[in-house]
Amino acid sequence: MSQAPTIGSRKADHIALCSTDEVAFRAATTLFEQVRFVHDALPDLDAAAIDTGVTVLGKRLRAPLLIAAMTGGTDEAARINRALAEIAEARGYGFGLGSQRAMLKRKEAAASYAVRDVAPSTLLLGNIGIIQARDMATAEVAALAAEVGADAMCVHLNPAMEIVQPEGDRDFRGGADTLARLARELPVPVVAKETGCGLSASVGARLVAAGVRHVDVSGAGGTSWVGVETKRAAAAGDDKGRALGEAFWDWGVPTAASVAMVAPLGLRTVIATGGVSSGIDVARAIALGATAAGIARPVLQAFVRGGEAEANAFLDGVEAELRAVMLLTGSPDVAALQKAPRVLGSELRAWLDHARR
Repeated sequence: MSQAPTIGSRKADHIALCSTDEVAFRAATTLFEQVRFVHDALPDLDAAAIDTGVTVLGKRLRAPLLIAAMTGGTDEAARINRALAEIAEARGYGFGLGSQRAMLKRKEAAASYAVRDVAPSTLLLGNIGIIQARDMATAEVAALAAEVGADAMCVHLNPAMEIVQPEGDRDFRGGADTLARLARELPVPVVAKETGCGLSASVGARLVAAGVRHVDVSGAGGTSWVGVETKRAAAAGDDKGRALGEAFWDWGVPTAASVAMVAPLGLRTVIATGGVSSGIDVARAIALGATAAGIARPVLQAFVRGGEAEANAFLDGVEAELRAVMLLTGSPDVAALQKAPRVLGSELRAWLDHARR
């Protein structure tokens, strides 16, 4: 079988699986439920005057939200990307493209990532895997970013997902050196992005040492991309891949812990993705140190259920919850929300205690 149809069929599988709840983490959670805000009964604020705006990677967003990376490389991916990018443009959010690896294999796949005409002012994040980037010249990575008009390039780290995938990578050497080269040479910012297993404090420190200043933690507790590949392995009759995936389905650093661990490291941007499903989660991520939060599977599911109308209705609810938290903590803007009093549960505190050792 050639590589091109393998990539195309894999991307189609990803869309189908992520539109359901079958690939959610099973027992592990994001630990956002262990962040409790201290209620302010005298907020002294006009709810209508609350400012949810933030600047992320040089662009002003109306709210600290991105529709996070999911897909690309197929006709269905093109339809989804364009529709969700148009929503991001209208709402003043950022938008992340799925892995652009398919563009390296099939030039015609580039059309599935073309959203700039419907999202001319949106913060747009490109996406390539660390292994592919390692084997590419910086100019080639820059060309991928330029072709889609990306404002920044996510370089995704996904070893857990790859080792379950039958056609996945197995040699992960040179990652830090690759990120250091791209951070030094790429004409757009580099965002180091996990894919559902989170960034630890030690990895965050290694990223900073490599010159990376922007991360997307993509922590555990939302979509299990190991679970996605486990389902694919099972469907393909790959018993070894299925068994390995079942064992590591819930693997990773919970999103809340990941945000809190990397936030003190001096990064310019910390994007919280991985199981963010509500405005309260967005507020919790901000309070733990995130610059903004990304939502992926819940937006896709809403879109699949009811098109743009249902996706917008879901996002209306997210924003309403975020504004409510800001009012009820006396936070007139996002900077104040980052300092809002909160109480952390024991498991989340245990993760943070580990990071301080």
